[in-house]
Amino acid sequence: MRYIPLLLLCLLLQACTQTQKGLVDTVSLALLGPDDIEVSSQQIDALPYASIYLRINGGQRIFVVLGFDENGQQKWITRDRSMVVTQHGRVVKTLGLRDNLKEVTDLQHDPLADPLRLTAGASWTRTMSWTENGQFRAATAVSHFRRLEDRTVSIAGSNIACQVWQETVELTGESTSWTNTFWIEATTGLVRQSQQRSGGEDLSLEITLLKPAKS
Repeated sequence: MRYIPLLLLCLLLQACTQTQKGLVDTVSLALLGPDDIEVSSQQIDALPYASIYLRINGGQRIFVVLGFDENGQQKWITRDRSMVVTQHGRVVKTLGLRDNLKEVTDLQHDPLADPLRLTAGASWTRTMSWTENGQFRAATAVSHFRRLEDRTVSIAGSNIACQVWQETVELTGESTSWTNTFWIEATTGLVRQSQQRSGGEDLSLEITLLKPAKS
């Protein structure tokens, strides 16, 4: 794993400017190289920004700082200007990737919107649209949730007790299904880790929430 010196972080931060009043400063960090990025808990705490680790399609793990926090959605912008948008810890849109998740409907009924009241067997139906090999696709997706064994995960120097939920997603009228897994902090309901697929076979994301956005 590769460690980022605090000086380099500061230089990158100095290159960023505020772009919209009332929103979190736009800033992104994603260093190139073959190794996963590792940022110390001291460096994470020192930054005034929410941050995540992000891995896309099994590639290098990168460190990304929150660009915008608006209308209940967090917009994480990488150095190459790709964007991953999350809501309640779920990826709901991506931009700038080889293939992208375009839209997810009925987000107000996503069981992750109230995760500490999530119960086994909970279900959710929505429409998803995405690109796959450059071709537009859309389908109705049906999810069912089941609780796995609780786990304590180590994130940014802290041990966090989590409920672990597995979501099975099936596309109506197709023989396509997959599973997403969410590690939900037992005290706050925040999704602290997740492994998600967002429609296409080549659109998988792993996210670790290192430092939550301030409410």
